[in-house]
Amino acid sequence: MNVSLKWLSDHVDFSEYSMDELDDLLTFTGIEVEGIQSLPDNLVVAEVLSSEKHPDADKLSVCQVDDGSGTPRQIVCGARNYRVGDKVPLARPGCVLDAGDGKTFEIREGKLRGVESLGMMCAASEIGLTDDADGLMILSPDLKSGTPLSEVYPAVFELEITPNRPDCLSHLGVARELAALAKKELAGASHHGDSSTPTRAAKDKEIKISTESCPYYTARIIHGVKVGESPAWLKEKLESIGLRPINNIVDITNYVLMEMGQPLHAFDMAKLDGGINVRQAAEGEEFLALDGETYPLTEEDMVIADSSKAVAIGGVMGGEDSGVTETTTDVLLESAYFVTSKIRRTARRLNLHSDSSYRFERGVDPYQVNGASDLAIKLILELAGGKAEEEMVTCGEIPAAPASVALDNDYCRSVIGAEVPDEAIEAILTSLGLSKGADAWDIPTYRLDLIRPIDLVEEVARVYGLDNVPSNQGAWFSPASQADHYFDFASGIQSTLSSLGFFEARNLKLISDQQLTDDLATSHRGMSPIRLKNPLNDEQDYLRPGLVPGLLATASRNQRFGNADVRFFEMGRVFTATPKGGEVEHEHLALLMTGERTARSWADGKPSNLDIHDLRAALEEICPKGLNLVPVDDDRMLCACSIEIGRGKKATKLGLAGIVPLARARELDLEAPVMVAEINLKKLASAAGADLKYKELPKFPSSSRDVAMLVSADLAAGIVADFFANHEEPLLESVELFDVFQDPSGEKLPADKKSLAYSISYRSGDRTLEAAEVETAHAKLLDSLKSGLHVEFR
Repeated sequence: MNVSLKWLSDHVDFSEYSMDELDDLLTFTGIEVEGIQSLPDNLVVAEVLSSEKHPDADKLSVCQVDDGSGTPRQIVCGARNYRVGDKVPLARPGCVLDAGDGKTFEIREGKLRGVESLGMMCAASEIGLTDDADGLMILSPDLKSGTPLSEVYPAVFELEITPNRPDCLSHLGVARELAALAKKELAGASHHGDSSTPTRAAKDKEIKISTESCPYYTARIIHGVKVGESPAWLKEKLESIGLRPINNIVDITNYVLMEMGQPLHAFDMAKLDGGINVRQAAEGEEFLALDGETYPLTEEDMVIADSSKAVAIGGVMGGEDSGVTETTTDVLLESAYFVTSKIRRTARRLNLHSDSSYRFERGVDPYQVNGASDLAIKLILELAGGKAEEEMVTCGEIPAAPASVALDNDYCRSVIGAEVPDEAIEAILTSLGLSKGADAWDIPTYRLDLIRPIDLVEEVARVYGLDNVPSNQGAWFSPASQADHYFDFASGIQSTLSSLGFFEARNLKLISDQQLTDDLATSHRGMSPIRLKNPLNDEQDYLRPGLVPGLLATASRNQRFGNADVRFFEMGRVFTATPKGGEVEHEHLALLMTGERTARSWADGKPSNLDIHDLRAALEEICPKGLNLVPVDDDRMLCACSIEIGRGKKATKLGLAGIVPLARARELDLEAPVMVAEINLKKLASAAGADLKYKELPKFPSSSRDVAMLVSADLAAGIVADFFANHEEPLLESVELFDVFQDPSGEKLPADKKSLAYSISYRSGDRTLEAAEVETAHAKLLDSLKSGLHVEFR
């Protein structure tokens, strides 16, 4: 929202504050200042003294202007909407203007079609006041030539108002906050919520409310108005915050909106057929809005209608066929209170947002409805003439005022942590518009966010100043929690995988129906994916049951951008439905590897592709000792394996790993083999914690023996590993496979055999082993291998 410093100064005197101090003051109120717009130097008011046709261009004119320097300045201009004697903005040479997209351009002396031009006369859009680029901006004739335009249009603050503070969506609301913090008097606020106009209940033929979306509606009729151009002061106020003046009636409603935060709407009485009916729209009803677009409505939308048609979308935008024009003589002025959720729903569904809907969506003060109407009527009578009907016609009831809130001053001090005197607490709350009752504070109707005692404490702290609160207590010691340990574990996984060349990915938690075929997480225990009841689009209709679909999509995008060699991992939450209809969330870790094993170089011009063994190596780095990949039947992957810690009945299943089928990889434009794995991160953390054991370093040397044996070519490595793990020999310390050899030709080995070579270590914890002891233990091992696996030793 744009707020004009000059407009704010109508309520609070800020003459002693610099721009930086005002910026800080606004920030301390809790309002975020997104930017400060100020007009550049060398931009002044100039009067057009003469205008002649350019000697060499039909669409250009040569003007002499008075810029206050005492010497007429020659300007070549292409606009046609000015007359001699008009006051216009003049950018002198050296003036730097905004060119949009973060760019600027400097005004310089030059020649246009051979005629010298010593500056540029500007449109409102060229100096950043409004988007109106239709000709020069015509200024008030009362302005003196040479006056810097920054004095006419002082700085404008771009503010971001939080949704809980709709009372600050007006100049009066912002001024009220600044006055409280600056400890200054608030002027010009007497019209807030007050109305001296008599009211009467509407008859059915005048106003009828047929919907719960509008609790309160008022109308007042003015006869004999003269619609025309607004006076200079009103146009300057609106232009200063980026609004384009239209006519005096519409400009007055916009002024009251920006002054008080209460949207109004003016109807041309001649275009209304009968009384006002506030109702829900009919299904399929169409409405032509002021923006020239036709909108299809539903029964969820509220409209302001006459006896035959809708004339406005309630709280959002008026209709093109009922608006005020130059021929209007009788005006019906609407001021109402609408339910916030209803307006928000309509504005979002239609993608139709206005200054009015922005305020109604967040909530306006229902007790200022009458006062805002009074202010607008007063200005209409002053600027457009006419005669207003004596009574304001009302329908419905104003919602109840906010409940009083009790505040214990000792509680307030204990929460803030400072000895704020009782007098200061009362002065602060009073300056914010609260009034003290017998046992509690009465909340002003515009502060809908003050509900609990802690809300009042926050107000006191905000105005008292957090800088004034002493820091008298350090942080408390907090022992590490289970969540802390899990966070550290996950961070360690991230660091380890990053050191292995993996990049972390972050994907959306929503996937498409097609991506479900890539999921590895719902293949057991009857788990099923969760479909959204109201998906945003066809590509995001399921909560992700696993992380692999997102990683495959990421790899596919990288491939299309020429990055074929990728290693990704992702940590995140997944969602599944249980057979009984419940919903379960888990933290998972997924890995994806594809492409060449190393980067190409002069030493290795064609590196080999990554394979399932590289995936296993990565898993061994992040999993505790005892990792096993157990083959399983799974149609979704090649070489599908269950990732387990331990063996047999004591094994802990962590997830699945495998290779994406070639056909699916081709659909994703992935040429090289794609290895994927997905692990339940909580189970991995538990297994890693249980595995953490310490033992002293060995004091005695080990003794090793090598053994090479022939086994069947289809014998799985896991079977041999299980044999060694289950062999009961107390002196056996470790077994390491160091060579695998096969000869498909059958010349050196039978084609149906393979050679496995192991290095086997023996050690005792209490003595140095003698050769005979090692030989005896080794012989037992070889005998067990012969009888258990039917191997042949080489």
